[in-house]
Amino acid sequence: MTLRIVFGALYAAMAAGQLASFGQMPAIMTAYGLVTDAGAGALAVALIAGELVSGLWLLARPRSRAITPVWVFTAVAVVWALLAVQAYIRGLAVTNCGCFGIYLAQSLNWVVLIQDGLLLLYAGLLLRAARRPGETRSQEAVSEVHRR
Repeated sequence: MTLRIVFGALYAAMAAGQLASFGQMPAIMTAYGLVTDAGAGALAVALIAGELVSGLWLLARPRSRAITPVWVFTAVAVVWALLAVQAYIRGLAVTNCGCFGIYLAQSLNWVVLIQDGLLLLYAGLLLRAARRPGETRSQEAVSEVHRR
């Protein structure tokens, strides 16, 4: 549960920073070399919305086993990782990864790739934990007793 709160706060902070610098987000997305103009703006909106949904959900309901926010968290982590990996492989000079908009800017390097990898790892753990979304805690306890 603690990690859900930590990652919920991280995604909410990322979304807040990106919203506060929304005017610069399309240019940041364009630096990754995959989208331009309207596509960059749409990508920024999608990432911010995903971060808000999953971040606020994880903060508000850290014990929830709902699968939708987990898939949203995972999708955002995958998109950021794909953007970073392909730009890094192509040798693009991304001066601001955009994780927090124009705030806490860091250039794209191996540290950012590790951070993205950790988000993907956590997304996998969330998916694994949410694999039984219909089971309640009391049903889990009964199931555990029967397994013994």
